[in-house]
Amino acid sequence: MKVLKGLRGFVERAWLVVIVAVLWELVTRAVDETYFPPPTTILGALHELWFSGPASSLFLTENATDDFSTSLTNLFVGWGAAGAVGVVVGVAIGRSRVLYDMASPVLEFLRAVPPPTLLPFFIIVFQLGATMQIVTIAFGVVWPVLLNTCDGVRTVDTLQLDTARVFGLSRFRQLVTVILPGAAPKIAAGLRVALSFALILMVISELFGSTAGIGSELIGAQRSFELPRMWAGIVMLGILGFLFNAVFVLLERRLLAWHIGAQRLAN
Repeated sequence: MKVLKGLRGFVERAWLVVIVAVLWELVTRAVDETYFPPPTTILGALHELWFSGPASSLFLTENATDDFSTSLTNLFVGWGAAGAVGVVVGVAIGRSRVLYDMASPVLEFLRAVPPPTLLPFFIIVFQLGATMQIVTIAFGVVWPVLLNTCDGVRTVDTLQLDTARVFGLSRFRQLVTVILPGAAPKIAAGLRVALSFALILMVISELFGSTAGIGSELIGAQRSFELPRMWAGIVMLGILGFLFNAVFVLLERRLLAWHIGAQRLAN
């Protein structure tokens, strides 16, 4: 029964994607424009580039092993570092009114700086390579986590904090049992937004001097005028973005099930 229900839900969500893909195929074949290959050609290039390897390596090619390991390592290291820094600094700033008032203008200014504009600076300081790419990702995605954490800890129910003080809980216990759980939904929202930004910055950082990664494959295909391969890279990024979001939502629902249940009771 659950399988049928899940299949039905998938069909209800996927029908529009199928219609768009069919229309895309028909229109591009009718127009026959070199710059816009049909989806079947793009999928063929994607398969040949990354998924035509032997069964012993899960059908992944050598390109897939190099590109995915490089790109995903940089992405998750940068995102994880930004998440850790954002939560720690966000809690510290959010729990201090004086510190929050002092830091807010600086944080808003830094958040408004587009990370790609700092790439020349990061290249000079860190040189081309994984470190530069990770720093670019981390700098660009730390702000949603930090600002959401600030907002989350500042809006924790004061009644819960007063109750914790009455029961004599230490500040550390208050942080672990009251403040962080109360701010968890907003922290999760910041991490989710940051993950989407991290994928974008991963590609941008790989466009400059990288010899491995999905972004490197994409820019190499564009320079050699291999358009199906270039579009394959774009489609692969879209698939990764969809999978990252789906997995994150699944984990969020499990870890914050108590919050979702409380919302339903309140409504």
